[in-house]
Amino acid sequence: MKIPIKYNIRSILIRRVGSAMTAVGIGLTVAVVVVMMAMVNGLDRTFTETGDDQNLVVLREGSLNEVNSYFTRDAFETVRFLPGVMRDEENEPLAVGELIVVITHPRRDGKESNVMVRGTSETGFRLRPEMKMVEGRKFRDGLREMIVSHALAKRFENFNVGDTIKINRVEWKIVGSFESDGGAYESELWGGYQDVAQVWQRPIFSSILVRAESLEDAQAFIKRIEDDDRIQLNAVSQREYYAEQTVSSIGLKALAVFIAVLMGIGSCFAIMNMMYGMVMGRQQEIATLRALGFRRRSILASFLFESAVLALIGGVIGCALGSLFNGYSAGTSNFSSFSEVLFNFQVTPLIIAFGLSFALVMGILGGILPARRAAWIRLIDVLKE
Repeated sequence: MKIPIKYNIRSILIRRVGSAMTAVGIGLTVAVVVVMMAMVNGLDRTFTETGDDQNLVVLREGSLNEVNSYFTRDAFETVRFLPGVMRDEENEPLAVGELIVVITHPRRDGKESNVMVRGTSETGFRLRPEMKMVEGRKFRDGLREMIVSHALAKRFENFNVGDTIKINRVEWKIVGSFESDGGAYESELWGGYQDVAQVWQRPIFSSILVRAESLEDAQAFIKRIEDDDRIQLNAVSQREYYAEQTVSSIGLKALAVFIAVLMGIGSCFAIMNMMYGMVMGRQQEIATLRALGFRRRSILASFLFESAVLALIGGVIGCALGSLFNGYSAGTSNFSSFSEVLFNFQVTPLIIAFGLSFALVMGILGGILPARRAAWIRLIDVLKE
C-alpha cells in the first residue's frame, strides 16, 4: 500500500519554515552552478559562433593563433592567387593580409588589461559580413584612425567615438564602433594595416583571411597550402580556428566543476540534516503508518519523494536567480592570445534542465539515509521511549 502524495505535501507545508530554509539553501547552490555554466557557455559561444567554413585562416606553420604568427608580405601574394580563392566583381581575389598586435590599456575599473589590435583593410570587412557599424564610420588607412567594438568601449576608458588615445607613443582617433553578433571580434580594436605596420615597425602579416569558392575548394586549398614548402604556412577553416580558441575556458570549466561538487556536497548534508530532523520529530507518525500496514519500502519512497520535492523547489528558485544573469557582459583573459576576451552569460534551456537535475540528485542523495532511517522505525520502539 502506497502513502498518498498529499501526505508529503502537507508535511512540507506544516514545516514551512524549515522547508523554506532548505529550499532556499539548495536554490543558492543551484544558482551558483547555473551562473558558472552560463559563464562558460557564453565564453565558448563567443568563439564557436565566430567564422564561416568557407573562410580560411592562414597562419605560419606551427603557430596556434594570430598573435604568435608572422610571415613576409611575399607569402601573401603567393597565397591570394592560389587556385580555389573566390574573386570579386573586379576579378580581385577575396583575401586580406592582417597584422595583430597586443596593447595594454586601462579599464573603467582602474585596472589595466591587454587588448588585441587588428590591422586590416576594406576587404577584411567584406569577408566578415557580421561586422556592423553601430556608431560613427569606418577607419581610413593612413590617418591613424581606429574603430572599436561597442562592448569594448563600455569596458575600457577613452574608447568612445571621438576620443583620442595614445598607443605606442602615437595618437589615434576613435572614429566608429561596431558589433559582430557577439563573436570574438567584439574583443578587438581595428585600424588600417599600413598604419599599424608603420607605427609598430612590423612590415609583416600575422594571418591571411581568404574565401574559398566552395567547401570542396576550401579543403583543396588547405591541402595545397600544407604541401607548398615555399611558404611554410598552414590553413584552417575560420570556424575551426576560433573553436580551437575555447582553450580559454578550460580554467573556468574546472572552477565551475569544483564549485558545483563542493557546494553540492554541502547541500546534500543540509538536506540530510533537515530530513533527519523531520524523521526524529515524526517518529510517532511513522510508527503509526507501519501499524496501519504501510510497508517499509512505501515509507522509504515517501520520504525520498519529500526530499526530492524540496530539492526541486530549491532548483526552481536557483534557476530563476541564475537566469537573472542571462546576457550579462563580462571579460576574462584569453590564455591563448594573452588579451582580454569579452563574452555574454548565456543561460540556455539545457543549463536550466541541468540545474533542476542537479537539485534533484542532491535531494535524493541527501534524503536516502534519513528515508532509510524512517523506514526502519517500529511502533514498539516508539512506545518504549
